[in-house]
Amino acid sequence: MAELVYRPAIGLARTLFKAWDLKIDLKGSENIPRSGGAVLVSNHIGYLDFIFDGLAALPQKRLVRFMAKESVFRHKVSGPLMRNMKHIPVDRKNGEAAYAHALDALRSGEIVGVFPEATISQSFTLKSFKSGAARMAQEAGVPLIPMAVWGTQRLWTKGHPRNFKRSHTPITIRVGEAIEASRDKYAGALTRQVRERVNELLEAAQRAYPVRPKGPDDTWWMPAHLGGTAPTPEEVRETEAQPPGGSAGR
Repeated sequence: MAELVYRPAIGLARTLFKAWDLKIDLKGSENIPRSGGAVLVSNHIGYLDFIFDGLAALPQKRLVRFMAKESVFRHKVSGPLMRNMKHIPVDRKNGEAAYAHALDALRSGEIVGVFPEATISQSFTLKSFKSGAARMAQEAGVPLIPMAVWGTQRLWTKGHPRNFKRSHTPITIRVGEAIEASRDKYAGALTRQVRERVNELLEAAQRAYPVRPKGPDDTWWMPAHLGGTAPTPEEVRETEAQPPGGSAGR
């Protein structure tokens, strides 16, 4: 049933990419195993990241089962699609069930996609990684596949309007070599290793990105350390720490 829904969804996504005239630059897909379980670990800068992460696995004829927040599965449109494509709902109040579900998928030879930052990074830099991806890979005995996407924030991200016009937007995707999830390694150390590799891939994707902001009004999608006007990680943390409806000083 999953493939009966998943493959038409891929076809629809490709049709939309063509309509939007996206310029997709994908390198490293050969690092995704053709068979067997694996944990695909990616940065998270936009609402459509999971689509492009999944696209990276297609040359190897693999489908990715993504872990996503439970509210997506309750939506009247996305819910049936997510369930029928065998993606994995995550209830943050009861994460053990999602963890067990993901382990079952990995042990049965599936690729599970994880965003270890948990939420979209509004600074477009890497946030800290949660250790769940590393622990899952260790327990299931499968490798971790690091990857990074860049440009997806220009289509749809937190705090900015969607841009689904025919905008010729470049999307850069980089997939790194597999990282062995040795059980004799501390999960925290393995998580730091994966994060460092994802950051290297992200920097490589940024260097390869073929366009720069068109002017002062188009710098929002560039991180501050690269000369853009996206908030710094410190500014994002300060905003998140403020109570709803007022500043932290009230």
